[in-house]
Amino acid sequence: MLKQMPNRLLRQAAPLALLALLLGGCASQPSNSALWLVPEPLAVSYRTELAIARLSEILHRAELSEEQSAQLYYDRGVMYDSVGLRSLARLDFMRALRLKPDTADAYNFVGIHHTVSGEFDAAYEAFDSALELAPEHEFAYLNRGIALYYAGKTELATQDLNRFLALKPTDAYRILWLYLVQREKSEAQAKLQLKQHLAALDSQEWATNLVRFFDGQMDEQSLLNTVLEDLSSPQLLAERLCEVYFYLAKWHESLGRPELALSYYKKVLATNVYEFVEHRYARLEMARLRGEQPTDSYADEP
Repeated sequence: MLKQMPNRLLRQAAPLALLALLLGGCASQPSNSALWLVPEPLAVSYRTELAIARLSEILHRAELSEEQSAQLYYDRGVMYDSVGLRSLARLDFMRALRLKPDTADAYNFVGIHHTVSGEFDAAYEAFDSALELAPEHEFAYLNRGIALYYAGKTELATQDLNRFLALKPTDAYRILWLYLVQREKSEAQAKLQLKQHLAALDSQEWATNLVRFFDGQMDEQSLLNTVLEDLSSPQLLAERLCEVYFYLAKWHESLGRPELALSYYKKVLATNVYEFVEHRYARLEMARLRGEQPTDSYADEP
């Protein structure tokens, strides 16, 4: 998982009884662990719903400056995006940019939405704008690199993802995305660099298992078994499933198993972890596998 924003929205905690059942069941019934690996969609937090309602009321009733309105539109857009309401989110990001054209974060989100829709030229333009306004905006490098990757521009994508990794070399997800791009050019070279980067990771971090898997140190079932280790909440389980299923899908796709890859991408979407990079691009991956054009295009918007 790669966080787009420093302050993630809170979701409603699961009832304690459910949490106890989950953690106790996983510990006492290892033979039934496969049951816990079936995604259960996360529900929208009531706090998020209330926050959206309050922001909407302020925007409609309060006397606000253009800068204040831009910030509130951006904040509401982030909340819409976090619950999967992409079109509403994009409308708010565009409103924020009309009022305050130097909002780099809004350009970053707009670029993501264009990438998901397969509108890569528009995505590059948005990410370029974000980086022109804020050259230190690290996630704009990630997302522009991903857009370039999906457009088949491997060299340029590698440059962006190398820069993104250099900002935090101990992040397993940054290592994985660089590997996924580099292997398009040379599997051997990508594997070599993956192994080198793996040495910098914390062996106790769960995400390190994902890198170990691509390095050949774990098989598929062993990786899935690690999902249930040290769980603290149903939300953490959903987040891990979102991640592990995406990268397993990429692995199966690389081995020429599109049916298995599609099955895993569907499981990614079933988690409802909308904020994660893996969830954002799962549907685009499915469209590519099927030879279809991505949906939710904004090309016909006025």
